Amino acid sequence: MKVVHILNGDALKERFPSTIDGEIMVARECLVDGNVTADSLDDLFQIRAAYLDSEESSEKEFYRNKVVPEFEKIIALPKHSTINLWFEDDLFCQVNLWFVSHLIEKFCSSPAVFLVRPHTDIRYGFGGLDSNGLVQAHSRRVKLSSKDINLFSSLWNLYQDQKHAEIVKLSQKESEKFPFLKAAAQANLERFPDDGSLGRPEQTLLKIMTDINSTEFGPVFQEFHKREGIYGFGDLQVMKMFDTLADRT
Repeated sequence: MKVVHILNGDALKERFPSTIDGEIMVARECLVDGNVTADSLDDLFQIRAAYLDSEESSEKEFYRNKVVPEFEKIIALPKHSTINLWFEDDLFCQVNLWFVSHLIEKFCSSPAVFLVRPHTDIRYGFGGLDSNGLVQAHSRRVKLSSKDINLFSSLWNLYQDQKHAEIVKLSQKESEKFPFLKAAAQANLERFPDDGSLGRPEQTLLKIMTDINSTEFGPVFQEFHKREGIYGFGDLQVMKMFDTLADRT
């Protein structure tokens, strides 16, 4: 029986305890950023590669050579594999989790699936755990039923269709078992105000620039990470918003 650990990004891979057996696969996507609307998986990969290449030259080759193959490994998992999903509670991680769950539901046959979550402040996630802490997180993993996988997959479908209010409704319905979904779903909804005004992340950035009286990216990013850890945005995602808003201050 094959045992795999699907990690959200390479940072955890570099620190992954050698005492935990299994093959490591890495979800190197940032599906919370950019277009994800597509008619098929192949279309999605092409759209994502083109989007990332428009943001940063040469990213298309990286996407094809380093991102897509990891998802193809998931698709090709043998029957009855044991899959450990190492994802945090922030929106960045959650959207990737929903997508990976969609792949598992669609392509994996009779897997045993477990969710591994950090028990730290949302700002730190797995990064706030040492090797022993990661081992303990693994020991406290929660087994997911096929219904649970279907829930996460359904959230991905709603996200892909930009049905953000329905994501909130579904997360509220399932809040007893997965209470962490509510905050991520609400934070996502607040990115897209109906009145066309600035979303919550942009509004927070403007307030930070006023509060700390600075338009220097470093301090602003650090404060954003403190105030809006629920988004899980890295410096690249925040930088794009910051560059757009800097002239307003």
